[in-house]
Amino acid sequence: MHLKEKGDLKMSTRVNVGSKNPVKIRATENVLGRILGSVHVRGVEVDSGVPDQPVGMELTIRGAVNRAKNAFMDCDLSVGIESGLHRAPETITGFIDLQWCAIYDGSRITIGVSAGFEYPPSVIRDVLAGREVGEVMDELTGVDELGKKRGAVSFLSHGLLDRTGNTEQCVLMAMIPRMNPSLYGID
Repeated sequence: MHLKEKGDLKMSTRVNVGSKNPVKIRATENVLGRILGSVHVRGVEVDSGVPDQPVGMELTIRGAVNRAKNAFMDCDLSVGIESGLHRAPETITGFIDLQWCAIYDGSRITIGVSAGFEYPPSVIRDVLAGREVGEVMDELTGVDELGKKRGAVSFLSHGLLDRTGNTEQCVLMAMIPRMNPSLYGID
């Protein structure tokens, strides 16, 4: 996980993100750059193997893991990020949106999750009827491809947290075992 040295030259860590979404790529680059130093991050279009709008923790994590594993080619690490709705008691709608990140090094997966938030009831109704959150939020906000820009979380938090920052959270959480390998038995 540290910079690789080749003679006196330092080579950057090559990272593939299992998506072409600029927010996921930028968030990965921001976090891994702070942790690893020099990184070269590129987006790779891959199949998540789950529905476009996953509902439930297991399905959402599976999507992140599939993205990470499917993006692992000609790189040192691959990253899969998947957002999904999760049942949550005592909430207005019964659901919380969480982003999960899986980081793969060719043999080991580490997982992290972002802070969650609740969509308005009308959004949840439309999603449970078969639409994607992104499509519904684009209509609600009037912003095309909101999820590839500042994100629904930015709109709903009045700009206090944007999607890049929310995505950075799950990437950082997935890196914690890699930042502390002796504590996690992965020396």
